[in-house]
Amino acid sequence: MIHSITLLPSGVAFQADDALPILLAAQQAGLRIPSSCRNGTCRTCMCRVVSGTVRYEIEWPGLSAEEKRDGYILPCVAHASSDLVIEEPRARQID
Repeated sequence: MIHSITLLPSGVAFQADDALPILLAAQQAGLRIPSSCRNGTCRTCMCRVVSGTVRYEIEWPGLSAEEKRDGYILPCVAHASSDLVIEEPRARQID
């Protein structure tokens, strides 16, 4: 299923297939979100969901229970399960 993802504060939106991690979907849409490990351990890509839901295909995505409760996600391993609004001020267009 395809979901719409909007990045704040830029307001840039892109489409993401729920089979892809959000980070990869953003890259395919020409956007760069800071990342390093791409397996949920380094936390470089950590950002916050303002609205919507995600799912993980790994058992432990490297977030504390408090971070999850506060809406933080790791887009390198998170998959959109609804339309999303994500707070990620470091996102940039790929040149």
